[in-house]
Amino acid sequence: MDTGDTIRFLLTVHYDGSAFHGWQIQPGLRTVQGALEEVLGRLAARPRTVVGSGRTDTGVHATGQVASVDMPARWTPPDLQRALNATLPPDIWVQDAVLARADFHPRYDALSRTYTYRVGTHPDARSPFHRRWCWALGGPLDMRTLGGLGACLIGEHSFQAFAKAGQPERGTRCSVSRAEWHGWELGARFSITADRYLHHMVRYLVGTMVDVGLGRRPVEDLPALLAGTAGLETSPPAPPEGLFLSRVEYPDTVRLASRAGTSEAHVEARNEASS
Repeated sequence: MDTGDTIRFLLTVHYDGSAFHGWQIQPGLRTVQGALEEVLGRLAARPRTVVGSGRTDTGVHATGQVASVDMPARWTPPDLQRALNATLPPDIWVQDAVLARADFHPRYDALSRTYTYRVGTHPDARSPFHRRWCWALGGPLDMRTLGGLGACLIGEHSFQAFAKAGQPERGTRCSVSRAEWHGWELGARFSITADRYLHHMVRYLVGTMVDVGLGRRPVEDLPALLAGTAGLETSPPAPPEGLFLSRVEYPDTVRLASRAGTSEAHVEARNEASS
């Protein structure tokens, strides 16, 4: 973190993940974090570090990724948003920029994250103008069955069976507050809100539930997997192109502009930076 002459911004970022190797910077590869840091470094005339609310994998999209960056105190939220959107590549767009507390951390301060997954059951989903942003399945799904499967995810469970890799330091338990299937114009859409996620957890959940919705495996498999039944495995993960990080929730106190008008909050942030 910079000191003295910088203020912290909270950015809400959209991106089409099709041409990115995920969020996190990787040497020699195009990433969302890398693209943001390159542009913000030019705007600040010094290297900038961008911190995201979470990592999205190769091919995964976002309509609500949250990131923080410390910028010189001369920048206001509207000016920074305009400058970013005039300079960033066309597959990244900053929906909003607000001032944040100096100690705001997008990952540690998050209360919950919501992911959305689109499954294209209509033949039109295979169009090149749709298939980059959904799983172009092409076959019908039993929506009533899927609705029941979503309901059984509510609450706190171990999702070890649905994780590509373990996280021994944090455990495998996640608390899910919402898990719903809805119709979508080209098929079905799954939305899940939880306090945390394991690696590839949503994609394994969707892949398994879709197999149930297609009649390829019994309904009882999902609760059995949650219970850790020996010898039972998930279906292959759903492909990344259908997955979106759609929303991250925070306490109201992280945004300075939520306590004052934009200009007043900017003065407050500059005073904090110079104190």
